[in-house]
Amino acid sequence: MDFKGKKVLIFGSGISGTGAYRLLSALEAECIMFDGNEKADPDIIRSRIGESEPIAIYTGSIPEEVLQTLDLVILSPGVPTDIPVVESFHAHDIPVWGEVELAYRAGKGDVLAITGTNGKTTTTALLGKIMSDYKSQVFVVGNIGTSYTSKAPEMTDETVTVAEISSFQLETIDKFAPRVSAILNITEDHLNRHHTMEEYIRVKELITSNQTPEDFCVLNYEDEELRSFGQRTVPKVLFFSSERKLPERTAGAYLNGDEIILRMPADLQAENDGHDSTLSESVLLRTGDLKLLGKHNYENVMAAALMACAYGVPAESVKKSACEFNAVEHRIEFVMEKDGVCWYNDSKGTNPDAAIKGIQAMTRPTYLIAGGFDKGADYDEWIRSFDGKVKSLILIGQTREKIRDAAFRLGFTDIILANNLEEAVQVCRRLSKPGDACLLSPACASWGQFENYEQRGNMFKEFVHNC
Repeated sequence: MDFKGKKVLIFGSGISGTGAYRLLSALEAECIMFDGNEKADPDIIRSRIGESEPIAIYTGSIPEEVLQTLDLVILSPGVPTDIPVVESFHAHDIPVWGEVELAYRAGKGDVLAITGTNGKTTTTALLGKIMSDYKSQVFVVGNIGTSYTSKAPEMTDETVTVAEISSFQLETIDKFAPRVSAILNITEDHLNRHHTMEEYIRVKELITSNQTPEDFCVLNYEDEELRSFGQRTVPKVLFFSSERKLPERTAGAYLNGDEIILRMPADLQAENDGHDSTLSESVLLRTGDLKLLGKHNYENVMAAALMACAYGVPAESVKKSACEFNAVEHRIEFVMEKDGVCWYNDSKGTNPDAAIKGIQAMTRPTYLIAGGFDKGADYDEWIRSFDGKVKSLILIGQTREKIRDAAFRLGFTDIILANNLEEAVQVCRRLSKPGDACLLSPACASWGQFENYEQRGNMFKEFVHNC
């Protein structure tokens, strides 16, 4: 699409919106900025994009005469797609894209895209390292922290873009078509946005909607929904499994004891419906050579390795990069050992399933700090995963009573309610003994108390160092 002279409404004035504005401005589009909050200050919005920028700014509502002139709307991922103002765009037959679609249309090169409820950031960072060690022009973008739109102008036909893509971003794709995609898992999350699991699953699976039979999709064999999806999706499928040897003639990777086994087609570009008769097995690496802890991380390694191999990176190069890779900040991150107690920051455990992985990675009796913003999740399975590992549960935030009541119902009663994160750290410091671990793994979003999970994790680390 030629954006020159097109009238584009950017809905959302945060990082995503300002990134979209800068890209569209460089492409000579005529931009309008809109914030749905009628109390938003246009001067503050203008300060984010540059005081001298010639852009109209609207808050609260959009005049009908402006709607009639629009060629395109760019929707920030935080804006729900089913609110009346967005529905009015569709009623006026105005295309509605998100940042990912805009960046994909404006950018060049190949895209390797990762989605899933949990593990996205670690897998994206690892795949980014693997690809950067192998190729010279690699960008790592998306939900991981660098906006896709900010890098699109730098892309060439030789570029490889590794993108972490959320369900919010997938809602607004149109032509977005990664060369290799991955859906790591699908567990309950963001139901306050998507309303039903069926809709959440549908949106996640959109990542393959424009892929062709020449492309690849990496799926988790242990996820029943994804196992079924692998039988009906268009791209060639590679499965990974941490629980079993893959069925005979099924391509992918699996965990066998302390070894990650690759089972790949002899010719990756050959037609492959997941039952290629010319598969060959080899040991990719041993888990003891990795710097990552936990079975969930071995799944992340398998997913990243399969994506890289599908793109053509040699297995030896994949192995070297994977074994050099350090854990992502805020994901079961070792903070320090103090007086024989190990402290871990798993602030990125923002839903129960992610937080289960944090508990499973612990090898010591654990004091667990949890709680936060209520996304409507069910905590029963997470509480059952304590399984004798959790000595005491210290709860903070909006969900603390809800989690406490669920734990009492399931027979876990060693619970302390704290007023804030700093107090929770002090409680852990007072109760823990040499040989114990203290883990922040909230099972909840950070909103309400913190700007994001990064701020929550950084404050936790500061409190730990000072306690």
